Parts: sequence; structure tokens; C-alpha cells
Amino acid sequence: MRASAFVYPWDVNGDPAAPARIADLGVAQVTLAAAYHSTRALTPRHPRHRVVTVEHAAVLYPPDSARWQGRALRPYESGDWAPGDAYGEAAAALADAGLPVHTWVVLAHNSRLGAEHPHTCVVNAYGDRYPWAPCIAQPATRAYLTDLAAEAAVRPGARGTELESLGWYGLAHLHAHDKTGGVPLGDAGQYLMSLCFCPDCRAGYGTQGLDADELAAAVRTALEPVWRGAAPSDGGWAGVEKLLGAASANATRAWRDDRARTLQEAAVSSVRAAAPDGFRILLHADPVSYHCGANAGVDPAHILAVADGVVVPCTGGAGLLTPFAEQAGDDTVLAANLTVVSGMGGSPRTLAADAARVRDLGATELRLYHAGLASDGDLEAVRAGLRVG
Repeated sequence: MRASAFVYPWDVNGDPAAPARIADLGVAQVTLAAAYHSTRALTPRHPRHRVVTVEHAAVLYPPDSARWQGRALRPYESGDWAPGDAYGEAAAALADAGLPVHTWVVLAHNSRLGAEHPHTCVVNAYGDRYPWAPCIAQPATRAYLTDLAAEAAVRPGARGTELESLGWYGLAHLHAHDKTGGVPLGDAGQYLMSLCFCPDCRAGYGTQGLDADELAAAVRTALEPVWRGAAPSDGGWAGVEKLLGAASANATRAWRDDRARTLQEAAVSSVRAAAPDGFRILLHADPVSYHCGANAGVDPAHILAVADGVVVPCTGGAGLLTPFAEQAGDDTVLAANLTVVSGMGGSPRTLAADAARVRDLGATELRLYHAGLASDGDLEAVRAGLRVG
């Protein structure tokens, strides 16, 4: 199967050996970050550094000043972790090594945006803001994300893009020194703690026949026994309905699903309008539409009618592929995302068997996370696995 490795520009820039080393893995392309969130990344082979600290979400190229002139919400430029046109420099080096480059674009995940523009954040039923999670119901935020998608995705020479976090973000973040796991929330509790009560969402619930104040109070009441450890909050969507009541739960989901679906449509259309013919657009996706996070919750039939395919997390098991495979057409790209960094829970030494398993479940391609973070031993296992596969 065709495989692509995820890479950051700082994995390549300043390391002349990096492009050939990545090509030697046996991958057919590279998915290179063009817009990314804050992180702290290991660079185990780089001749100049071992740890790169990305202080805030940023684009890794010079943004178009004309596009963003006079706009309050605009992309942040990167600091010394990715100076100048870091994306363009890395893309050129990878292309010279014979590797087609696709962009990797993180959208609705931006802590600096939330810190500087608090009104853009998701606000939970207790009034707590989530700075990392832009509310995708707000018109100005939607316009910003749609334009950012087009600009960051369609970089010179790119053959396609993979759009991450194109949907709702919520409580779960793995942010800083995260201390939110003291009470197991389960699927249902995570949903209730991710419901947004900003002014736009409060009005949106009204269009679904809900009173926002009453809904917030109902969420707090439903979660009270969960905080005490006296009631479970798992059970998938049935658990949400049990905690909140079926009518209210489904009304909130109708509002949120509509905001996510229409944003995904707008962003993909914006990318297509800017892209050359043959440019492929994939979304990092989860087949359960109420799920939040980097792999946006989607309706499989809908998203596969909008985009060219999806990137699906498969490290913990490949079951999430099946709902997409059931809706896939002959040209649909179903990319199974497998972590190949042992220290991050990956299993590079079983790559060949894992690739065979996801192929049987409908995957057409592989995504390997992450060529820059992996040890030499992990990369050697990837080479061996791709030779077999």
C-alpha cells in the first residue's frame, strides 16, 4: 500500500541527511506540517538540536498579508523554531529527494488565538473557557478557519493536503501538564463537558427549541453524580441521552453536527477553489459525529461526498475504518494512521501485519506517525515493514 510519513519542517531544515533518510524508508510521499499547534518535539538525529519547542500555534510559511489585512483573527507567524519559509525550504529538499509533498494543516486547535481573543473560545456549562478550542459556530472564526485552510493547504508544489482538527474541539486536549483525568468522564461526560455556551451557541440551541440557561443547568445537574464518582458517564450516545435526556441531547447534537458539517464543506470548497487540478483533500476524521478533537467527528457518508478521503486513527485498533469503508467509492482514499514511535505507544515492528489488517478492512493507504520523532531502531523496523507490505 502507498504510505506517507508525517514530518515537521524542523526535522528536515538544517539536516542535509534527512530527505534521503526519509525516502529510504520506502514511503511514497511525505505529509509535511504547514500550520501546526504548540508542541515540544524530539529531534533525535538532528545535527543542531534535540528538542524543538513550538511556543504557539503558527503557520510555518510567510502568510499572505493581503489576505489578512485588517482582520482581527489571522494566523500567527512562527518563531525561531521555524523561521522564514520553513515549510517551503523543507518541501523543496524533500521534493529533490524524489518525495511528493502533501501539506498537513491543523485548524481549530490554537491556544494563542484563545488567549488573545477569549470570545472565540468554547465555553462550557460552568462558564470555563477552553483557550485551545475555537468555537466553530462563530461566524468570524469560521471565516478565519476557511481562509486559513486554503492558504496553508495550497502551498507551492503541494500535491494534496490533510486537514486536521476541522471540527469541534472540546475538553480533551493533552495540554501542558494536563490534570483533567482525576474523574473518569467517559464518552458521555466528555461530550457534556465539551458543549459550548458562547453567545452564538446559546442562540443556536434556541433554534433547536432549547433554552440555553436551562440546558446549562441540566448539564451541571447531570454531571454532579459523575463528579462524586457515584455514576458512570460512559455508554456512548446512549449514555449522553441517559444523562441529559434524549430530546435535549439530540437537539444539541443537531446544532453541533450542522456547524461542523457546513464548516467542513466551506473549508474543502475553499481549498478546491485555490488548488490545481488533481489536488487531493483528506480530513483527519472519526466516524462518530459527536466526538471532538484532532480527528474531527464526521458523518462518513457526508464527508466522503465532500472530500477525497479521510485519515483514520488505527493505532489502537482498526475498527474506525469500517464505517468509512462502507461508504467509500472506487476513488476514495482511506488512509490508516499508524503510530510508529515505540515511545509514544506505536508498534513499528508489527507494521507489516498491521498494514495487512487495515487493508483487509478497506484501507487504501497508510500514514506513519512520525518519521521525525522515531528512533533509528523504529525507522529500521518501518523500512522492514514496508518492504514486506
